[in-house]
Amino acid sequence: MDELRRVLDFCIRHQTVLGYSMVSLLTAASEHIFSIVVFKCPCNSGNLLYGSVFLIVPAIILFLLGYMVNTRTWLLLTGSCPPEKCCNSCKSCTRYCWVLVPVTARAAVAPLTWIAVALLGASFYECAASGSGVIKKLICKNKGQECHELLTKVPCGEKLPGELLSLQAQSQLIGWFLIALIMIVALILTCLTRCYSPVSYLQLKFWKIYSKKEQELFEIKAKEHATQLAERNMNCFFEGTDPARFQTPSNEDWQKISVVYTFNSNEQHYSMIHKYVNTNRGNSVGFGQGDQNPPVLGFVDEANASESGF
Repeated sequence: MDELRRVLDFCIRHQTVLGYSMVSLLTAASEHIFSIVVFKCPCNSGNLLYGSVFLIVPAIILFLLGYMVNTRTWLLLTGSCPPEKCCNSCKSCTRYCWVLVPVTARAAVAPLTWIAVALLGASFYECAASGSGVIKKLICKNKGQECHELLTKVPCGEKLPGELLSLQAQSQLIGWFLIALIMIVALILTCLTRCYSPVSYLQLKFWKIYSKKEQELFEIKAKEHATQLAERNMNCFFEGTDPARFQTPSNEDWQKISVVYTFNSNEQHYSMIHKYVNTNRGNSVGFGQGDQNPPVLGFVDEANASESGF
C-alpha cells in the first residue's frame, strides 16, 4: 500500500508532465501505425504531394484538436461577442493574444511530436523529398534524366549510386535538430514564465492546490444545486403545485465568474470565484480591474473550467 501511495503521490505532483508525455507517446504510436499500415509511397510524380500530406496534415489536425480540447479556448470565446458587446477593442485583442500564447504552446505538443517522430522514421520525408524539384536539382545535378527517375523510386527500395547523404539520413538529421530546437524553446519559455511569476514558488504551489480543491468543490456543489432545482421543478410539474423560492446564481453572476482570470498585484485573489466573493459579489469597482494575466497563472482558468463539455 505504501508503494502504491507513493506512486499516486508522484503522479499527482507531476500530472502535467505525465499528461504531456502520454500525449506524445500516443502520437508517436499513432505515427508508427500509420507509417507501417497506411502509408504506401506511390514512387512516381505524386511522391511530393503524398509524402507531404502524411507529414503535415495529421500535424495540423492534431494542432486544431489541441485548441478544441483546451478549456481556456472556450472560456475565452464563450459569450465574448454577443450583439450588445463590441469585441474589437485593442484591449480585448491584447488579452485574447496573451491567453492564446500558452494555449498555442500546449496545442503544439502533439503536432510537433508527430512531425519529429515522422522525420526520425524517415518514410514520409523520403517519399516527399524524392519528388521534390529542389532535392532533384541538388542530388541529380549533371546526372541526367535517369537520376531523376531513379530518385522517385528510392522510397520503393531503389538505390541511387553516388548519393552522399541518403534521404533517410537527411530526414533523421532534421528530426533531431527539430527535437533539440523544441527542447531549447520549451526551456527558455519555462524559465521566462517562472521569472515573471508574480508570486513565489511556494505560494504558486499553494495556489495550484487551492485551484484544484475549488474545482472539486464546485463540481460537488453544482451537482447538488442542479439536483435540487431539478427535483423542485419535477415535483411542481407532476404534483401541480407552485414552485417554492429557490436561490440560484443570476446570468450576471455566472458571467462575472466565467471571464478570463486577471492577476492584480494589490490584491490576493486565487480565482474569479474568490474575487467575486471578496468584492461584494462582484459589485465593487475593483472587480473588473486586474493586471495582465501572466502565462504562469494559466492553470487558474484551467482548474476552474469544467472539461466535461469539451
